[in-house]
Amino acid sequence: MDASVLVKTIVWWGLGLGTVFGFIANKTNFCTMGAVSDVVNMGHWGRMRAWLLAIAVAMIGTNLLVYLGYLDLSKTIYTGNSFPWLAYIAGGLCFGVGMTLASGCGNKTLVRIGGGNLRSVVVFIFMGFAALVTLRGILGAFRVKFLLAPAVSIQLDHGQTLSAFLSGIGGLSPETLQLAIACVIGLAILIFVFKDKKSRQSTDNNLAGLIIGLIVVGGWFVTGHLGFGENPDTLEMTYLGTNSHLAESMSFIAPTAYTLEYWAYWTDISTIVTFGVATIFGVGIGSFLYAMITKSFRWEAFSSPQDMFYHIIGATLMGFGGVTAMGCTIGQGITGVSTLSLGSFLALISIVIGSSITMKIQYAIISREN
Repeated sequence: MDASVLVKTIVWWGLGLGTVFGFIANKTNFCTMGAVSDVVNMGHWGRMRAWLLAIAVAMIGTNLLVYLGYLDLSKTIYTGNSFPWLAYIAGGLCFGVGMTLASGCGNKTLVRIGGGNLRSVVVFIFMGFAALVTLRGILGAFRVKFLLAPAVSIQLDHGQTLSAFLSGIGGLSPETLQLAIACVIGLAILIFVFKDKKSRQSTDNNLAGLIIGLIVVGGWFVTGHLGFGENPDTLEMTYLGTNSHLAESMSFIAPTAYTLEYWAYWTDISTIVTFGVATIFGVGIGSFLYAMITKSFRWEAFSSPQDMFYHIIGATLMGFGGVTAMGCTIGQGITGVSTLSLGSFLALISIVIGSSITMKIQYAIISREN
């Protein structure tokens, strides 16, 4: 297939997957920050179990693709030999704090935009700009010099997936071992999710977890298999239609930056719509469609200048943290974790800790004021 046609195919798939994601996320109120909040503040595990279900489905499905030869995990941003532990921790903590102050992560921001939330439009702009300057601007210089420096990174002799650390066990091939580990962890998560009667009966949570997990798997298949082709300029085999030129799946921070960049350099023919950019549009469109179908579309604005201030600070922290940690609650929390990357697990834990601590502080402040 011609490279330009292949890129368009990947982009259309990204738009489609993003649209389904946004529709389902709006319908089921799938929200990773909400999941953390429910557990920390009320002890309710419903939405957290939906998130965990998505992780389990994505983990098993992704590694089944690897086993069948449809995906090479070494060609992703998550599994390299460099282990920048400080970036994972610092970025994850910043993102966790930011998504709490901004009332939702990158995914929820896009879903709310589709539902008419003007606060989320402001969050989107500040989050995207912060992500862009963390990728290529002044914050990027800080990130590279202090958070990705050799002194705070561990250079491994192999990739950072769990199978790479456990290679040789039982004489299994790397692909078989990777799938076995994914199935064991995934099954343990599924047992935890469905041992609760309410979880078994929650149609929305189960629908969200299943569909979003499968969307992540679909993203890996589209970019990692369908998108693998010959670069017409270099004549080398590469991954077409992605910003990283590697296999990608659902993630919403760096793609937000690339979306703003695309708008800013619209007339530059070297700037194109990619899989990630298409998913950004798709999530908003899918959420909008659900809101219009159910007549739940509502214009919403900030309640006060202070509310706006907190959202702007939160958005900025999300943009910086998401790029630094190489993903958000979806990009690392589901997509990255599906590769069994140790960095993804560390980033996810840091995000949850950052969000939980911020929620506790907010609750203490509110209690003291009352």
